This record gives sequence, structure tokens and C-alpha cells, in this order.
Amino acid sequence: MVTLLGFTGFAATLGSLPWWAAQGGASVSTAGLVTTAMLVSTVATQATVPAVVRRLGSGRGLAIGLLALGAPCPLYALFTDLGPLLAISAVRGVGFALLTVIGSTLTRMLAPPGRHGEAAGLYGLMIGATAMVVVPGAVALGQAFGYGPVAVLASLPVLAVPMALKLSDGRDVDVAEPSGIGHRQAVLRVLVPSLLLLVVTLAGSGLVTFVPIERPAGLLAATVLLAFGVASAVGRWRVGALADRIGTRMLLPVSLATTAAGLAAVAVGLAAGSSAVLVAAAAVCGLGYGAVQNLTLVVAFARVDPVDVPTASAAWNIAFDAGTAVGAVAVGAVAAMGADPGGDGGLGVAVALGLCAVLLALVVPLSTRAAQ
Repeated sequence: MVTLLGFTGFAATLGSLPWWAAQGGASVSTAGLVTTAMLVSTVATQATVPAVVRRLGSGRGLAIGLLALGAPCPLYALFTDLGPLLAISAVRGVGFALLTVIGSTLTRMLAPPGRHGEAAGLYGLMIGATAMVVVPGAVALGQAFGYGPVAVLASLPVLAVPMALKLSDGRDVDVAEPSGIGHRQAVLRVLVPSLLLLVVTLAGSGLVTFVPIERPAGLLAATVLLAFGVASAVGRWRVGALADRIGTRMLLPVSLATTAAGLAAVAVGLAAGSSAVLVAAAAVCGLGYGAVQNLTLVVAFARVDPVDVPTASAAWNIAFDAGTAVGAVAVGAVAAMGADPGGDGGLGVAVALGLCAVLLALVVPLSTRAAQ
């Protein structure tokens, strides 16, 4: 329930807040900054989370994170100017850092031996199932009724604070102070899977951020995001138990290639104006996107000693959120390249997403090394 409420708050603004910023006059190249501001703050905080857990415990650290993530959200409905939206998002990023690192650490530490992939899959299923409903639902809700109801939805993490505090009652993970050498080695060991995750989340962020802006009319954007979210949840869930049985060496490159192929088809669907291609392609992309998330987390945890699991969790989450933050801006910047002062004539979102698909294809060979 803590995961459900916490990630509901995050997912509620992921697709809808750039749209809300665009209603206030933000351009395609700047609307994604609201996501970037939150995730830059998240990434800046995540490296400190293991120390916070050692000092306060996982329950209290998680409770602080939930408050920071949810409490500022009603302020979103009061502003459409980019400045206030960026400031609110930056505060929320601190809370999201605590939620993500502590949540994934608990998943690994509390899982039975031999079932770490399954545990990561179930954790991912909860996150993915939340996203597949909330991301498109929040976009549709905002477009139909304004941003007030979305801001309330994004505030739900506050309701999980009492539950988070109970995690301190004898259920904290043992987070010892790692040596400087051990910490550096742990970071190096998870560098390749973290890089793969960064590239995948960069591409996924571009899709989630800019499809609602490119296709604002009707329910197409919500349908595309729903297809992406459903497939992502299924991919992240089902690949976990499969990885426990057969390992990750073949699964990771196949999942990465699936993501690349799906995103390339999304670009084709946007360029051709085909709704059917767009929805189907988003589903294929989402399937690989979810699977890569699970597999890179399993690989990262398998590469470190138990004492370094919080460090691996922080590195993985930093890569996830850095990719999401960069994607929200980079895709828009590439799409706007060559545009005139009025914003017309740029390369376009379809070309930008196509280039992301090429980048994904280029890193497929790294995935074999990561899974060894």
C-alpha cells in the first residue's frame, strides 16, 4: 500500500504536468523541464539516502519522503507559470529519492533466496500497474476538469505516512557503513546495468512526455500511455520469475532490442498519423521497457555484496531518474532543432523518438556484458 500510494503521487504528474505547463505557455522544448526539475532534485538526493537510512531508519526516512512527495502537490493547481511549477517539483524530488531507494532496497533485503527476480517483478508490477492507470488517467482528468483534481490525486502519498512509520518496528534493513573501497567497487560493478537503464528510461520519458503534447485531442494520448503502461507492468512482472529460472544473459539483450523496435514504430506512427500503429507500438515498447527495468535491477543487486545493496539501489535509481529527467528535455530539444522563432519547422517529436530508438539499438551489445 505504501508503494501504491507513493507511486500514485509520482505517476499523477508524470504525463499531466508537462501538459499543464504547456497550457500556461511553455513550449515543446521547455514543457518537459517540470519533470526534469523534479528528477534532478531526486538524483541529487539519492546518493545520500543510504546515510539517511543508517541515521533515521527506513520507516522514518520513508515517511519523510512521502510527505515531501505529496504535501506540496495542491500548489500545482494555483500556477501555470513555469517558475513556480519548477520549484514545487524540485521539493517533491527529495521525497521521491527517499521513496525509490528505500523501496527497492527493502524489496531485495526481504526477498527469499532464489526469488529476487520474482520479488523485483512483484515490486515492479505494483509500480507499473499504478503507472498504467494513473499516468493516462491523470492526463485525461486534467484535460477534462482542469488541474485541481490531478493535484489532489498527486497528494495521496501523504496518506501512507503512518504505514511507513510502522516499518521501523523491528523490520529495518541492516545498512552497515561500507568502506570507501567497497563503496567505489559497488558503484563500478553496477555501472553497465545502470547505463543501460539510463538509456531506456531516457527513451521512455520522451514517449510519456511528448505524446500528450503531440496528440492532445481526444483520448488518443491517454490510450497510448495506457498501452505503454499495461505492457510495461506485464513485462516487469513476468520477466522476474523467468530470470530466476534461466538467468538474465539472453533476456536482457532481447528486452532491450524489443524496446528499440517498439520505439521506432512509435516514431513511424507519429509521422504517419496512424493511431493504430501508435497504440500497438507503444505496447511493444512498454513490454521491453518494463522488462529492462527488472533485469537491470536484478543484475545490479547480484553484482554486489549484501552490505552494498543500498549503494546498488541508489545507483540504479539515480540512473532511472537521470534518464527520465534527461529524456523529458532532450527529446524536446532535438524535436525543436531547426525550428523558426515561432516554433515551426523543427525536426519534430517523431524524428527525436526515432533517434532514441537508434541509441537503444547501439547499446544492445553492452547488455550481454552487463548480464554476465
